[in-house]
Amino acid sequence: MIKVHELRDKSKTELLSQLKELKAELSLLRVAKVTGGAPNKLSKIKVVRLSIAQVLTVISQKQKAALREAYKKKKFLPLDLRPKKTRAIRRRLTKHQQSLKTEREKKREMYFPQRKYGIKVEAFEIYIMRDMPLFFH
Repeated sequence: MIKVHELRDKSKTELLSQLKELKAELSLLRVAKVTGGAPNKLSKIKVVRLSIAQVLTVISQKQKAALREAYKKKKFLPLDLRPKKTRAIRRRLTKHQQSLKTEREKKREMYFPQRKYGIKVEAFEIYIMRDMPLFFH
């Protein structure tokens, strides 16, 4: 059984060579299955297939990480590196596009700004009654 954290430390050439070995082993196991090999070999097919899948996954993840690094400072990203989200969300306007205003809107806001209102407070005298409880003070 292969540990994935060990696979992540290996280089691409090492991963490809390991993949080749695993595929060769799988073909031998399949031959053994047809010829009526030992039961332990038949049960090993599942383990080898899983190992192949793990190696392929690590290879693809490394490739994707390298691509992300390569396209980090570029203006446009390839479709498979963009966030998936939903179709509707992808078609939404960006924050910048939403904030844009027409010339007419800008002029209207400039000439008729929102009014600010203030409330005039007159000084009220507060009478404290002797009989009132303390929390009313």
